[in-house]
Amino acid sequence: MNEIQHPFEQLSPELILNAIETQNFAVNGSVTALNSYENRVYQIGIEDDLPLIVKFYRPARWNHAQIQEEHDFCFTLKAHDLPVITPLKNTQNNSLFEFQGFSFALFPRTGGYAPELDHQDNLSIMGRTLARLHNIGATHKFQHRPILSAKSFGQDAINFVTESFIPFEYRSAYQGVCQEIMPIITQHMQEAHNISVHGDLHVGNILMRDNIPNLVDFDDSRLAPAIQDIWMLLSGDPHEQEAQLQKIIPSYGEFRPFPYNELGMIESLRTLRMIHHTAWLAKRWHDPAFPPAFTWFNTHQFWQQHVDDLNQQLVKLDHH
Repeated sequence: MNEIQHPFEQLSPELILNAIETQNFAVNGSVTALNSYENRVYQIGIEDDLPLIVKFYRPARWNHAQIQEEHDFCFTLKAHDLPVITPLKNTQNNSLFEFQGFSFALFPRTGGYAPELDHQDNLSIMGRTLARLHNIGATHKFQHRPILSAKSFGQDAINFVTESFIPFEYRSAYQGVCQEIMPIITQHMQEAHNISVHGDLHVGNILMRDNIPNLVDFDDSRLAPAIQDIWMLLSGDPHEQEAQLQKIIPSYGEFRPFPYNELGMIESLRTLRMIHHTAWLAKRWHDPAFPPAFTWFNTHQFWQQHVDDLNQQLVKLDHH
């Protein structure tokens, strides 16, 4: 039962090194786990060369076609001179490999740091970068990867948490606020113009180097409104976020018309992310890596705060 529930427990250093050797790399035995929970990511020492990064995809999350589509999108972006860290290809031009039940990809090790997005220049750089990315995302729409929708990120997540996870004493309050939230979000999202986006563009997925924002980890890329990649760059109180938007809008507009019609979706997308993230943690709670990494989750304090936060979002949604 354990192996079925926690397939990553089979990822021994020996299996990891054997997998990489199938792609004709001379490993030196060094395996360093990196900070990743959804998948498993390691830095691997290579004889007489720079280390590699290997990413083992969580089994049964994406199918082969969906992962390949993620890779192909990255290659297309790179071909248009966008700063994207792409997987390595072997001599057969493959970037996705299989070994003992695992799908994995190899990446060059890339240095950099998370940008401080309160700097005007960084926001302007990101605005131009995202406009160019979205121009390609609008013409290369995913066929296999999912859509970020009120159902997939909202109602499906709510159903899982309600039926399988939330403590009984918080269930009715959680259900109640969600029942008020979801019709508003569904209405806000009706006019969504979905294109291929990064999908999870927080600062941890941007490696700044020489004023170039290298984008990494397209694991959550999907069809969504362009504003999904933009709102996640905003932080602070509403006035600060508005000031940040005013830096992004003109630079984005240099390459692509800014999606003003999607500004009203930001609070809906923020709320969906909160709901989806909680369900994600709940679904992964049987993975041994999760409880020690997210010690604050699934406590009475967490559930009380989560319900309070959703009620606050309901107020914001009502005002849009």
